[in-house]
Amino acid sequence: MTQQQAKIGIVTVSDRASAGIYEDLSGKAIIDTLTEYLSSDWHAEYRLIPDEQPLIEQTLIELAEQQGCCLIVTTGGTGPAKRDVTPEATEAVCDRLMPGFGELMRQESLKYVPTAILSRQTAGLRGNCLIINLPGKPKAIRQCLDAVFPAVPYCIDLMDGPYLQCNEAVIQAFRPKG
Repeated sequence: MTQQQAKIGIVTVSDRASAGIYEDLSGKAIIDTLTEYLSSDWHAEYRLIPDEQPLIEQTLIELAEQQGCCLIVTTGGTGPAKRDVTPEATEAVCDRLMPGFGELMRQESLKYVPTAILSRQTAGLRGNCLIINLPGKPKAIRQCLDAVFPAVPYCIDLMDGPYLQCNEAVIQAFRPKG
């Protein structure tokens, strides 16, 4: 049986990084973290876009439907600033929301900074794709992914997606026995 290669969308939402004002360290942090986590074969579909809700929605739809991503991880655009619209774009394209992801990420971030309550990251499902919004800071990305990723492979299993095998020395995926 041949293992299906997983496609994972990585979307950095940033006006300044997309304009070349600074390097996208957040998208790189997601790719580096997933490379550490996953021992199964996977491919990153990377996008760097400005904080424009129609473009974020279009990008999420393209990655989920045309590219066939089983998982899309976004970074940026989750705060209270007027241009922070990633959660609105995610909610607009999802069939169902998965509020536990945002709840757990905020809870984890509160261990480090009191401003975690300002974060509006969320998660949801579009077809057979799980979309997770992460904060924009590379350090916070790792903290949040460490908290929620153990549930991600099983969620993708339940949606008939590719089997994500984790490097157990780095992170342990939870799958029910039997």
